[in-house]
Amino acid sequence: MRYDAIVIGSGISGGWAAKELCEKGLKTLVLERGRNIEHIKDYPGYANDPWDYTHRGQLSRAQLKENPLISKAAGYAEDTAHFFVKDADHPYVQEKPFDWIRGYQVGGKSLTWGRSCQRWSDFEFNGPKENGYAVDWPIRYKDIAPWYSHVEKFSGICGTAENIPSMPDGEFLPGYEFNCVEQHLRDSIKKNFNRHYITGRWAHLSEPAPIHREQGRGQCQNRNLCMRGCPFGGYFSSVTATLPWAIKTGNLTIRPYSVVHSVLYDEKTGKASGVRVIDAVSKETIDFEARIIFVNASALNTNLILLNSTSSRFPNGLGNDSGVLGKYICFHNYRGSMGGIMPGFEDKYYEVRKPVESVIPNFRNLGKQDTDFLGGYVIFSGAGRGRGSAAIPGQTEGDEGIGASLKKSLSEPGPWWVYMYMQGETIPKETNHVRLHEEKKDQWGIPLLVTSVGYDDNDDRMVKDFLEQGEAMLKAAGVINIRTLDTHQPPGLDIHEMGGVRMGLDPKTSMLNAFNQVHGCPNVFVTDGACMTSTGNQSPSILYMAFTARAVDHAVNEMKKGDL
Repeated sequence: MRYDAIVIGSGISGGWAAKELCEKGLKTLVLERGRNIEHIKDYPGYANDPWDYTHRGQLSRAQLKENPLISKAAGYAEDTAHFFVKDADHPYVQEKPFDWIRGYQVGGKSLTWGRSCQRWSDFEFNGPKENGYAVDWPIRYKDIAPWYSHVEKFSGICGTAENIPSMPDGEFLPGYEFNCVEQHLRDSIKKNFNRHYITGRWAHLSEPAPIHREQGRGQCQNRNLCMRGCPFGGYFSSVTATLPWAIKTGNLTIRPYSVVHSVLYDEKTGKASGVRVIDAVSKETIDFEARIIFVNASALNTNLILLNSTSSRFPNGLGNDSGVLGKYICFHNYRGSMGGIMPGFEDKYYEVRKPVESVIPNFRNLGKQDTDFLGGYVIFSGAGRGRGSAAIPGQTEGDEGIGASLKKSLSEPGPWWVYMYMQGETIPKETNHVRLHEEKKDQWGIPLLVTSVGYDDNDDRMVKDFLEQGEAMLKAAGVINIRTLDTHQPPGLDIHEMGGVRMGLDPKTSMLNAFNQVHGCPNVFVTDGACMTSTGNQSPSILYMAFTARAVDHAVNEMKKGDL
């Protein structure tokens, strides 16, 4: 069958590609390798209480034994396991330890993402050129800023305008208020360090605008049960927002259970002609044709698909004239965390179970290097009260004892506790790469992906700096019993894998141009994490959305001119 456009993947960027393409009148096919998901209908347990689950929401020994990898993922639990890929179902080869967290269903990981939506600044876009790593980004903040606004208005991002150069303001719904201890932290950090402590920017409808009501979404109820799937549509996902919007146009076809084998290349036209799919159930091979193709399979799967898309013209993977396909894989550094007890404030509590966290914007290496490492880091933070002090490294629920001491602790609010953890930039390196295994294949006959990705000395120095600076900020605020932790966890658990199909100015050193087009195959676009030239320190999902909307606009304009 032939379509105007094919989108590979239905997650955050794939959903946006579908919406934008369909709105512009293109008959669009979305290919999803997993099952179909319908809003509300396929959110089992969205209204359940903990006692409705056999293990009260915790993982059983059997689950932990069968899934040692995925069980480490943030959000994976008895009540959310249905949205994550089990270890045995989709193997890969770890040349170096790498925890690849996947969610194969319509909506992808947009159903389980962290929902943090800080904008990049020119500090991030300028970083590679100024500091001599990776390659120069082909765009700057001014190029993407209007598209940030475009996707923010539709998605619904809450936050507060702060006029911070390293974290530009956006189109915000009302931000969440601080509780009393968070207010104290904000004031102390500003006074003692001249740093910002803000509510952050999150994809939650704190106060829905008319566009969100039109989508059928409602106000966030602050249940903090987001990863079960939100029946109110209170947070942004493909399933609640972009895909239903695309369906309403009459231009969208979604095909679940479609494992993409490769993008097909036409030697005569010098363009991609379509996509080869293996039906996940029947194992039948089917070819779909289209004028333009958006590859949004999630960063590592996008690398896999393009590496497997070989032809006489591209024997080493589609568009891989530069030889960089699969290389310069990078991620975010989450190894450092800390927490402690905040004395006082015992006469206060809080009313809202916030699904968001506070943020300390990056304060390192802004325009000039002022540390012994490259890049910077954002700090996520929060404060709460109760016997639940599991946010403090090394401390878990139940530290209060058993028997009479436990009963007594349950009857009292407990102390206030505070936590911080880092999200740090990592520097892209050629040695950090993925490739196809020469012999091993999956159940559909597609080569397994080999991951060879690791940390370096720059990452170690950044963790050390965060642990020192974070502890200093907590101590200055009066926090006691501070525990700090470097997990030394393998890459992957950040779920922010990026690169391998990077953007750049020069086709000799990059895969994509400024509009996310493959240099050597201009009707193929990549706008998920694979397109990233560097990681920055901000959460990347909102940037993928903006890249996608911008690339679709460019693609459709090129089609109208007859250039695609």
